[in-house]
Amino acid sequence: MPRSKEIQNQMRKRIIELYQFGKGYKAISKALGLQRTTVRAIIHKWRKHGTVENLPRSGRPTKITPRAQRQLIQEVTKDPTTTSKELQASLASVKVSVHDSTIRKRLGKNGLHGRVPRRKPLLSQKNIKGRLSFARKHLDDPQDFWDNTLWTDETKVELFGRCVSHYVWCKSNTAFQKKNIIPTVKYGGGSVMVWGCFAASGPGRHAVISGTMNSAVYQNILKENVRPSVCDLKLKRTWVLQQDNDPKHTSKSTSEWLKKNKMKTLEWPSQSPDLNPIEMLWHDLKKAVHARKPSN
Repeated sequence: MPRSKEIQNQMRKRIIELYQFGKGYKAISKALGLQRTTVRAIIHKWRKHGTVENLPRSGRPTKITPRAQRQLIQEVTKDPTTTSKELQASLASVKVSVHDSTIRKRLGKNGLHGRVPRRKPLLSQKNIKGRLSFARKHLDDPQDFWDNTLWTDETKVELFGRCVSHYVWCKSNTAFQKKNIIPTVKYGGGSVMVWGCFAASGPGRHAVISGTMNSAVYQNILKENVRPSVCDLKLKRTWVLQQDNDPKHTSKSTSEWLKKNKMKTLEWPSQSPDLNPIEMLWHDLKKAVHARKPSN
């Protein structure tokens, strides 16, 4: 056994002897000239395992100390956008040199995993207050109210514009082979604007919008599709129309048209497309369209 290890073991045994004689952490550290934390760690190990010898290890000792691990967790908790390379540089500044993949693994063991962040509308304090007010107002609404809500919205379906992450398996230096690339086209290669609606009982009618969408076009779409959809979906007479706060929806002429045609609307908080369940329907629709690989 190397001389230094022998001295370490003798020191550990001396700590235990003093502890068994009733000495406290402070007295032992002062008598032996050691840090109190060192004394405490050795006594804790002896009480737990009954020995101060080095125990068998499952593999190579980790380079990331408990202190460095706490630093990593604190940094990503404070700023979740911190990259593993930035964390690697941060640890290097305190003399801990590890690969960035080691950092990712250690964070993963602590329940922190790299994920693509969800995109949500930027909300002002006024928007937040409005959304909270909407939620509180409708918190206790019966299921019957939501069953008789007609959800509406417009969306644009692009020929090549479906924004999803793709992965390909390829060998080195083959990234630009035709089979390994995804073609892109300016402005999505052409698109169609669609208005649609649905309720709890199923999808309603839809309309493809030609040309520029304005209040008059929007009112005509409502005229041709809302009442027939309400009938098809068998909504009750107390049904409510949901629409967002697009200027075409809230213009003076549209408001008057809705009032004249006795269509009650659901008040809607600004910057809240994520509250409309029709967004999930649009996602499924676009997925189904692009699965057919349209060419025009």
